[in-house]
Amino acid sequence: MNTDTVMIAHYPDDPPPRWHNPVLALGNFDGLHRGHMKIIDRVRRRAGERGGTPAVMTFDPHPPRIVRPDKAPPLLMTTEQRLEALAKTGMQGVAVVRFTYDLSLWDPETFVRTVLVEWLRVVEVWVGANFLFGHDRAGTFTVLRSLGARYGFRAEKIDPVRYKEFVVSSTRIRRLVSEGRVDEASALLGHHYFIDGTVTRGAGRGRELGFPTANLTTPNELLPPSGVYATTATINGIAYPSVTNVGMRPTFGDVDRVQVETHLLDAERDLYDAPLRVSFQIEADCRAARRLFGRISL
Repeated sequence: MNTDTVMIAHYPDDPPPRWHNPVLALGNFDGLHRGHMKIIDRVRRRAGERGGTPAVMTFDPHPPRIVRPDKAPPLLMTTEQRLEALAKTGMQGVAVVRFTYDLSLWDPETFVRTVLVEWLRVVEVWVGANFLFGHDRAGTFTVLRSLGARYGFRAEKIDPVRYKEFVVSSTRIRRLVSEGRVDEASALLGHHYFIDGTVTRGAGRGRELGFPTANLTTPNELLPPSGVYATTATINGIAYPSVTNVGMRPTFGDVDRVQVETHLLDAERDLYDAPLRVSFQIEADCRAARRLFGRISL
């Protein structure tokens, strides 16, 4: 991950970053979708107008993991993927708040005073229309704006972004991915849904048929359902057309294990132990692809 041009600060572990007049995008930013990018673009423009530092603040782990772990959703991105994506947006600073149970008990004013004002010294904060913060999610935008008036920063919000008739949200995108509607998810994201991983050795039958086969071990939590997908597989910055099978692997009695098996169509290389990014284009519900996997599957 190349974040060389971005300053990353962790609360509470790092000293206050000395960013000049930070204009801040505040949120979870899971998936970094079209709605998130509207906030990021506005912050970048406002920072330019004010001669300040465009910055973003996010939370790790995802707050629901701490507050209501039984209902916490699987995320669209790992923390590393989120930081990498944010680093590419033109943000000069990324502040990562280590979210703990104690922090979840802070009322909105404590969070604003301690983190936004005393630690970061924000001059302007932008949030999405539905962003809530503080104990019992009592921190609405109205609360944020009144606290801004008290502590000397401006608070603004972005209206929901719509794609066709849908409001773009991480929740909706997670549902689309989980239903295998990866092309619709990509439309709301503004980029293809992807997972990262390393290639582990399989039986190698794909190679015998002329298709290098990658069995992917991934830290990503959210996989599309079992099926065959048209994908691209990116290795060392080079994208190869590929076909990916997501399915259970009952062969070894391990029926609960989901297997991600990608076949690179134009690659002539040893893939083992290579870092690989698989981007999902569309579910390929075609008999030819299934016949191919019938021949190749391990």
